[in-house]
Amino acid sequence: MRKLDGKVAVITGAGAGIGRAIALLFAREGAQVCSADLILARAEETAQAIAQEGGQAIAVQVDVSQRSSVQALAQQVIARFGRVDILCNNAGIGHIGSILECAEDEWDAVMAVNVKGVYLCSYFFLPHMLARGEGNIINTASVLGVVGVPKRAVYSTSKGAVIALTRQMAIEYAKENIRVNCISPGTVATPWVERLLAEQPDPEAARQRLEDRHPLGRLGTTDEIAHAALYLASPESAFATGMNLVIDGGESAG
Repeated sequence: MRKLDGKVAVITGAGAGIGRAIALLFAREGAQVCSADLILARAEETAQAIAQEGGQAIAVQVDVSQRSSVQALAQQVIARFGRVDILCNNAGIGHIGSILECAEDEWDAVMAVNVKGVYLCSYFFLPHMLARGEGNIINTASVLGVVGVPKRAVYSTSKGAVIALTRQMAIEYAKENIRVNCISPGTVATPWVERLLAEQPDPEAARQRLEDRHPLGRLGTTDEIAHAALYLASPESAFATGMNLVIDGGESAG
C-alpha cells in the first residue's frame, strides 16, 4: 500500500522546483493532487506529468496573496474531490537585499506571498479539515528563518514568521487531530536559484559561494525536500506536530 492512498493533497507553487517535486512524489504515493500555481501553464505541466505516470491531478491557477483567488481554489478542490487531507503551503518568492535595499513595495510583496499566502490558504482549507476531524498542513519555510545571512532581510523575516505561525497553529488545532509542521530547506537547486546564479558576473564563483555555505559542500535537491514533505504527510510522522524540519546541509549547525 502506498503511503498516501486515498488522500487529497493541495500543493501551492506546484509548477516548478520544490512544489513540483512534492506534487509528483505525492501522486506516486497514491494522493489525488491539486497542482496550484500562479502561472496556470506550469500548474498544468505538473498535472500532465502526474497523469502520464497514471496519477490523478487537477491544475488550478492561484495567487495566494489574494483572498478571492484562494477562496476560488478551495471551492474548486472541494467541488472536484469533496475533501482535503493535506495542504502544502509551498508558494513563495524571494528577495535579495538588506533592509536598506528593500523598497516598501518589495517588502509588502514578499510578505503577502510568503506569509499572507499561508494564512489565506489555511483560512479557507482548515474549515474542511475541522469538519472531517483530521488534516495535515505542511508549510515551506527556510533555514534563513532560523539563521541570519546578509542580503536577505525581508525573505528571512517572512520565513521566520512562517515558522512561528506553524507552531501556533499546531498548538491551536492539535486537539482537533490536525497536524501542522514546516520544512526549512537550505539552498536548493531550483529554477529560481539557477536563474539567480546565471545573472551573476561570475556564475561559477557564485555557485561555489552558495555551496560553501553548506558544510556538506553542495546544494540540496528538490527530491530531498519532497521526501521530507512525504514523511510529514504520511502516517509515519503521526506524533509530529509543531515541528520545524531543517534540511540544510548543516548550515544551521555552524
